[in-house]
Amino acid sequence: MYNVSSSPHVKAKMTTQSIMRDVIIALMPAAIFGVYNYTNLFGIDYGLRTVLLIAYTIATCVISEYLFNKITKRKQTISDLSAVVTGLILAMNLPCTFPYWQAMLGGVFAIIIVKQLFGGLGQNFMNPALGARCFLMLSFAGSMTAFYPTGIKGVDAATSATPLTALKNAGESSASLLDMFVGNHSGTIGETSIIALLIGALYLVIKRIIDIRIPLTYIGVFAVCIMLFNSQTDPVFLAQHLCGGGLIFGAFFMATDYTTSPITKRGRYIFGICLGILTAIFRTFGANAEGVSYAIIFCNLLVPLIEKYTIPRAFGIKRSKKEGR
Repeated sequence: MYNVSSSPHVKAKMTTQSIMRDVIIALMPAAIFGVYNYTNLFGIDYGLRTVLLIAYTIATCVISEYLFNKITKRKQTISDLSAVVTGLILAMNLPCTFPYWQAMLGGVFAIIIVKQLFGGLGQNFMNPALGARCFLMLSFAGSMTAFYPTGIKGVDAATSATPLTALKNAGESSASLLDMFVGNHSGTIGETSIIALLIGALYLVIKRIIDIRIPLTYIGVFAVCIMLFNSQTDPVFLAQHLCGGGLIFGAFFMATDYTTSPITKRGRYIFGICLGILTAIFRTFGANAEGVSYAIIFCNLLVPLIEKYTIPRAFGIKRSKKEGR
């Protein structure tokens, strides 16, 4: 006899591996530009260092997942490429000067603590790469904000701030709007070039890997709130906030993570609204110029609650009188 599951019988061509492969492809323009940018800013040595930082972080994530599955006698899952994506996103959230051993520690934390101890892919309650980034920020704040290497001629403390930090502290970006859009400025490896990130995001949208509801709602609500909170009407100020920091990177590549974002349509709008408000609050009133990572992690924790109240009603089920409809 055949074992037949209950309907509906829906089968898609996409697999976890194919989805992760598309995400890796989409991240390549920003990663490659990050290597070029640091080579252009500080020389070939730091371009090579950026490549090694990415490679070490990815390798650590893959090995950590392999060893954990081996020790716990679980099925090996490294072939689904999710550990590669975690390592790549984590590395792109780091400055090129970040110590290798600290990045590798972050990779172990992302895979073992945030992902595997909660059941593996699909069971984690927050984005593993962002969880590791926040862990590294709390543990090694100096390394996480060292965007310029020491001893480089022509670089001093006055010029070492990122455009977003300068925008928060002085009300004016340290880079032109064009440079911020193209990526000719300091920052983490993957966040500087908006055009490279948008190319990757467009690829994911065309391939139907991500739903555009979350990033567009996130960016739109953030734009409104950042202007309100800062009592601004200058469009340049808004454009600099949109191009500065990790907003675009986070909106398209981290907030859209399948496991840690809502599956319901209404839930995705609510999720995006919460992200936009929190990011604007953190950037305006927080001690740090950035706020994307903390906003996404906080909203990851709200996902079960959001889904609970936005699950579509099954066809044929009547609404109660208390609902008023």
